[in-house]
Amino acid sequence: MQYQITVKGTLDPKWSNWFSEMTLAVEAQEDGRTLTRLSGGVSDQAALRGMLNKLWDLNLTLISVTCTGAQEESDDADLHVTSG
Repeated sequence: MQYQITVKGTLDPKWSNWFSEMTLAVEAQEDGRTLTRLSGGVSDQAALRGMLNKLWDLNLTLISVTCTGAQEESDDADLHVTSG
């Protein structure tokens, strides 16, 4: 499964080892906020949960988790979680 995870703030590139199959991109918003997007493949739900736990451990605020593509079509492909 392919996911895009967005967190508030800047995730320093030195943490990229923790997210080996993910691409990190930092974006400055018009309102001055900074968001970091992690994009890439996740092998299964346990791996996704582990990744979210790592973001929690880094004290980053989760903005969204979006499934951007599935290796196989399934009902889970429509999963989208957002936070205000």
